[in-house]
Amino acid sequence: MTSPVERAREARRDVRPQLLRWFDRSKRDLPWRKSNAPYGVWVSEVMLQQTQVERVVRYWTKFLERFPTVKSLAAAELKDVLGLWTGLGYYSRARNLHLASKELVLRFGGELPDSVDALLTLPGFGRYTAGAVASIAFELEAPLVDGNVARVLSRLLELDGVPGEKAREAALWAAAEVMVEGARPGDWNQALMELGATVCVPQNPLCLVCPVRTSCRALAAGRVDELPRPKKPPKRKRLEFAVAVAKRGHEVLLARREEKGLFGGLWELPGVELAEGADGDAALQKFLGKKASIGPELTVVERTLTHRDLVLRLHAISLPKRLAKPPAGYLEWRWVPREEIGGLGMSSAMQGALAEAG
Repeated sequence: MTSPVERAREARRDVRPQLLRWFDRSKRDLPWRKSNAPYGVWVSEVMLQQTQVERVVRYWTKFLERFPTVKSLAAAELKDVLGLWTGLGYYSRARNLHLASKELVLRFGGELPDSVDALLTLPGFGRYTAGAVASIAFELEAPLVDGNVARVLSRLLELDGVPGEKAREAALWAAAEVMVEGARPGDWNQALMELGATVCVPQNPLCLVCPVRTSCRALAAGRVDELPRPKKPPKRKRLEFAVAVAKRGHEVLLARREEKGLFGGLWELPGVELAEGADGDAALQKFLGKKASIGPELTVVERTLTHRDLVLRLHAISLPKRLAKPPAGYLEWRWVPREEIGGLGMSSAMQGALAEAG
């Protein structure tokens, strides 16, 4: 049996020109493709991780209007960056984007370096992001593998294995490295991703209109529906919080988390994580101090995150007018007028909790 690299070499001669011609005819009109400027490419690739293209288009345009350069992003406060990111989720992406912009100003004069090795030294740059920026923005023969590319190559080259297995991931990256060689490496990588997003989709792929169907080993072997093999879902974790709902006229008490962890740097109704079976009233009393008056549980808000089930138990709270220092885990807290809440960085789950709190 031939190796993944040998299969990639055999396929490259026919597949590359066919797929690039298809990409020229069929690629979606996306704003970051109009210039391939390094900064815009970088922001788009970060936003596109775990997020649908249609949503990213709206956010990318607003983000570039507010922060048009690396230097403007580096000069911004993190809370403003997170505020503009609200609704995209996976907020560590925004935190790393902001951190990397500061590194770029300090080390590279506010410009993205045209080297994969240099890009990999920046916060938030893994092998995929570095390959995307290097190939699309700088036309370097840098491979990339994301979910779409992995699916296309698995079927095209009939590569077996379960997603996440070291041997399979190594085979995919080795094949991608071979196939990116040649003219237009940035367009080639985008074409692979485009094919996976629009034709070689997970369920019911459109093999009849696939531009490389004559070279697809999985199609020839009748294995398209088998590859890639399904990944075993991770065990879900339940997170339960007792959450304080304190109001003062038209103001609501909100707190900003420390800049780490699941909701790092975001604003929210202050809360404390509960151990299984813990009393929410008692936990909030200890968390907020003796001067807090703990009222009844108002409602329970449940949200499903990627790998977690989130449960927020909302309690009515009364606090003194003058706030003491914020409780553990928060950088600051303050009374926020309702009309200003929309401009703060806040998770979708907490936005739902605020709506439920009334």
